[in-house]
Amino acid sequence: MSAVVSAPKTAFSGPIDPITVEVIGNALASIVEEMGETLVRASYSTNIKERRDSSTCLFDAKGRTLCQASHIPIHLGSLIGVVDEIAKRFDMREIREGDVFMGNDAYTGGGTHLPDIVLAEPIFYKGELVAWATNTAHHADFVDRSHAHIFQEGIRIPPVRLYREGKLVQDILDLVLLNLQVPRERLNDLRAQMAANRQGVERFKHLCERYGKDLLLAAGDALLDYAERLTRAGIRTIPSGVYTFEDVYESNELDGSLTFKTRIEVRDDEIHLVFEAPPQVRAGINLVETGLLATVYYAIKTLIGPEIPPNAGLFRPIHVTAEKGTILNAAPPAAVNSRLHTGQRVVDLIFGALAPALPDRIVAACNGACTNSTFTGVNPRTGEFYVYLETIGGGFGARAAKDGLDGVHVHLTNTSNLPVEALETEYPLVLERYELVDGSGGAGKHRGGMGLFRQVRIEDHECRTYIHGSRFKTGPWGLFGGHDGGGARFDFDDGVQFPAKARAVLHSGQRVYITTPGAGGYGDPAKRDRDAVRQDLRESRISIDTARSVYKLAD
Repeated sequence: MSAVVSAPKTAFSGPIDPITVEVIGNALASIVEEMGETLVRASYSTNIKERRDSSTCLFDAKGRTLCQASHIPIHLGSLIGVVDEIAKRFDMREIREGDVFMGNDAYTGGGTHLPDIVLAEPIFYKGELVAWATNTAHHADFVDRSHAHIFQEGIRIPPVRLYREGKLVQDILDLVLLNLQVPRERLNDLRAQMAANRQGVERFKHLCERYGKDLLLAAGDALLDYAERLTRAGIRTIPSGVYTFEDVYESNELDGSLTFKTRIEVRDDEIHLVFEAPPQVRAGINLVETGLLATVYYAIKTLIGPEIPPNAGLFRPIHVTAEKGTILNAAPPAAVNSRLHTGQRVVDLIFGALAPALPDRIVAACNGACTNSTFTGVNPRTGEFYVYLETIGGGFGARAAKDGLDGVHVHLTNTSNLPVEALETEYPLVLERYELVDGSGGAGKHRGGMGLFRQVRIEDHECRTYIHGSRFKTGPWGLFGGHDGGGARFDFDDGVQFPAKARAVLHSGQRVYITTPGAGGYGDPAKRDRDAVRQDLRESRISIDTARSVYKLAD
């Protein structure tokens, strides 16, 4: 994607010292990391201050990614389009220092789903627009809604000025807050986002002063070219050829299951990925183009060079195609709230296709979901409406030389869990059980990671809960003889599994039981080291029956 923005003219010419480029690259990386820490520490809601559900990024004046913090990969999809959208709607000659733009819409605001609100602030140096400081944060607010189309999912915000030349546009803020359910949290989290961007602006200006604007911008161009060279070199390590894979996708938001397919062609130093998916559906699982691109960039980067700088140079040799109007490239007014489940499955598609070519680098299927639980109600301790949102981890796929990790976030999510102490302090809920699911990691020479189990009890109020996930009937697949991991399961006290779209009204003392998927194993289980099997038994990672029947451990 390319923004319709004029690049600042640079007077710098001649070769740039590679050491200087590296130093400036590290300085840019430190800016976005510092912005991220500021956002987290200044935020108000548990979803950001504890779970760190936010990301920060710097763009050059053309809207090209200069540097993204190592936060949440899917958030790149909420950022890479925002400068483009601003340029479409505003005359760039009329943008002034101190302007701040806010947006969230998946189709016109540069986002991927509505809870991720983006703030973008232009960086001026001596009157010239030289870069953009941006961040996004997940505002846990858009709850108790339907997801047949995006108009049901919350307020849609195209890029609008939240600040004009440093002054708050109160009418815009009032309009947005009126459409939110916990406005006090939203206001304070937006203030934290403002603080993070302003820090990025000041730090970037400082670099302009230190190195000179022209050298700094030229180094930015050199960093993009460097990332492109590394990416092309990494792609060359994949044997040229055509690779295909398909996977089954199911969700408790859908009736039945769907099939996704990919065809990947590697030609020397370029890679082309073509995706096939059913037409978009009246459910929140649709993924927009920027979300698909962010997912693909993440997956390819992990395989060919995790050290490649996360900037727009990485994108140049990677070509992505998906038919418009399908689940993997949705068009308005498709709902997108749960798009992360779909993105996780795209990673599985890519890894599954390239496994024969890169057996030592590919992991077996991870939990393949972003199990999401939302609890809402009036807190009896405060008399105020609350929203508790948590995405719950699961198993990480086994690798060629290691077991998978247990109970972690994987691939596109990368958030933390909310500590039990913080949960029970903030909300009228009790977490009675929180544990790994024995046996949910697929057997193999290397065992897949285990999923998680959570048992939540409602305290002294009526609570509405909405839980959605994936991998209920099709466990995460194993590789090269490894077994599939365990699947997901949601239950309530009344014993009814899968109430209507996993929505329920719970009363004081009632419970919800959430089991997340494990992950696939890697390699023939018969080749697993006997001592490792005995250790699995001691740590209750497998059962006696599994040890005897799968791993052939007689004693």
